[in-house]
Amino acid sequence: MTQPDIKALRAQTSVPEDNMALESINSEFADLFNQHEAEKPKIPGVVTGKIVSIREDLGYVVVDIGHKSEGQIKIAEFMSGGKLNIKEGDEVEVYAVLSPNADEEIEVSKRDADRLRVWDAISIACENDEIVKGRITQKVKGGLNVDINGVKAFLPGSQVDIRPSRNLDRFVTEDQDYDFKVIKFNRRRNNIVLSRRVLLEKDRAKLKSETMDKLIPGAILKGVVKNIQHYGAFIDLGGIDGLLHLTDMSWGRISHPSEVLGESAENSTIEVKVLRFDAKTERVSLGLKQLKDNPWDKVAENYVADQRVTGTVVSLTDYGAFLELEEGIEGLIHVSEMSWTGNIKKPERLFAKGDVVEAQILDIDIEGERISLGYKQTQENPWIQLQEQFHPGSVIKGPIRNITDFGIFVSITQEIDGLVHISDLSWTQKIKHPNELYKKGEVVEAVVLNVDVEHQRFSLGIKQLTPDLWETDIPRRYAVGRVVKGAVSKLTEFGAFIELEEGVEGLIHISELSEDHIKDPSEVVEIGQEIVAEVINIDRIDRKIGLSLKSTDVDAHADLLNYMEEEVADEGNFSTGIGGLEVGSEE
Repeated sequence: MTQPDIKALRAQTSVPEDNMALESINSEFADLFNQHEAEKPKIPGVVTGKIVSIREDLGYVVVDIGHKSEGQIKIAEFMSGGKLNIKEGDEVEVYAVLSPNADEEIEVSKRDADRLRVWDAISIACENDEIVKGRITQKVKGGLNVDINGVKAFLPGSQVDIRPSRNLDRFVTEDQDYDFKVIKFNRRRNNIVLSRRVLLEKDRAKLKSETMDKLIPGAILKGVVKNIQHYGAFIDLGGIDGLLHLTDMSWGRISHPSEVLGESAENSTIEVKVLRFDAKTERVSLGLKQLKDNPWDKVAENYVADQRVTGTVVSLTDYGAFLELEEGIEGLIHVSEMSWTGNIKKPERLFAKGDVVEAQILDIDIEGERISLGYKQTQENPWIQLQEQFHPGSVIKGPIRNITDFGIFVSITQEIDGLVHISDLSWTQKIKHPNELYKKGEVVEAVVLNVDVEHQRFSLGIKQLTPDLWETDIPRRYAVGRVVKGAVSKLTEFGAFIELEEGVEGLIHISELSEDHIKDPSEVVEIGQEIVAEVINIDRIDRKIGLSLKSTDVDAHADLLNYMEEEVADEGNFSTGIGGLEVGSEE
């Protein structure tokens, strides 16, 4: 048996010991290398550095981030309020990148590091549904720009407030921060979209339940004016809005909410009364004037009929002018109560909005909340003066101002006309229209018949300038029993009208046309035919003359007609000289 090789055995036993030592060395070296790599600044990225030097003379700060070379940062990035807020030895976070101009040199920036940290914070807030704070810097198209610690974000106009706001400029401030919710975040595109409305609605929902319990008709609450329209204002009562209508702002007359709330009323706090609340629709009606007593409650104490009052013209309409006597109390001066002469057809001829006017109370309707006023009652009544100046029977002269189918108007004064009715133009003449005799502007004389102050009527007559022929000549010329001549002017079913002279007619009833029974007057006479008839009746009051043909047959009295024509020719005037003979008398 051979002996083992001792050296070989030793060599074999020593190998494991050497390998273990080598592995231990390698492990320690790896740990040191990893530690060195971990401590080595990660570039590009945000790293912590130490300020080793502040060179104010050169305008930069030297920062050591543990790299082969140091970095320089503009001193302006460390200024706050005009003061430098660092010192040598302070640690700061900076953003470092390798310089593209030289190997192993770096470029560092504190501002970029701050911006990246803000981006990180915004990203976390977006993921965790958290709130971020920012300051609105300017108005842009579609919304507002917001600065979040140096990072620019966009706030759409629809997300600024609960209700769309027409005036976004009022949110741009230099000293006020707002809370926002991040609704869109894209770091790659540098796009951040915010919402303030989401937070407001969330807060509003919390307040709403509390406010709903207070919405009892008659309750007095405080609210913030949120939006003003021409018809009223929306008031935020805390989680729910109420409408303060224009008509419930003041007991007086107003045309726009700004007259009560002011020109810059939005966001101001006011006190209002709850008038109505519909829980289903969540509609709230509010009142401001209801905080004061209704002025109509004391009208009976403060105003009486015939009282003289002073008011301001607040409105003009076609039918009159409204005067405000006090807040909430108005009276109407109807157009008919503006002038004694009635010549005011449009109130603006006499008044203007804002005029202070004295008037007299004519009537008070408390239930209907109406006061009737008169302006003419404060002026001297010209009709009384006319009544004293022009007595019945006196004669006036004036131009014809107007002609109508029922008469002519003669100017008495500049504002008052007198009427000559068509029936007072002539005693006897039949006039279909006054323009047959007169023209506008023609000067005429007339007799004053009556001055009616109450109804404001001035009655005149022209025929009264001459005696009434029905009281003098006509009864004498057409006495009962006389035979007269005339022409048939009109036929009716009950008889024939005979024109005896201009303006004087007689009627032959159908029963007086013939001894025989006839059904129609045309069986005996025709229009235009000249006849002789007997006067059988005359009525001076009704101005009627009754005639008969029974005893005066035209054919049998041809010689009588000839005689009467000769008589008229001798007298020279048929209309005044026409006479007659007694039936059966001799010449």
